[in-house]
Amino acid sequence: MEARAIEKFIRISPRKLRYVADVIRSKKVEEAVDLLTFTQKKAASIIKKAVESATANAMENHGMNEDDLVVAKVFVNEGPILKRFRPRARGRATKIRKRTSHLTVIVSDGKEEEAKDNGSKS
Repeated sequence: MEARAIEKFIRISPRKLRYVADVIRSKKVEEAVDLLTFTQKKAASIIKKAVESATANAMENHGMNEDDLVVAKVFVNEGPILKRFRPRARGRATKIRKRTSHLTVIVSDGKEEEAKDNGSKS
């Protein structure tokens, strides 16, 4: 069983978000939240909120046990880029690209994987 949480249009670069997302991939939810609590990056608080939301979705919508949950997948996609201009010398201007991200966190209790493994062994 899986539950997901999606955060869209986050005002942080996808590269910075992926750096923190890689840390919690395939960890238990409890361990992931602890890691994110003490990670000193702006992305950590954003990802922590998404993990907690996915956990709440799993418990409320699917009746899963919080102790069994694992962060199955975390992926970060690029959102739209806000384009701005900065004045430069001699009347010129340069582009400033303010990047946004879409974050998806999927938590799982691992029971579907066990069923698939048992089915393939028969």
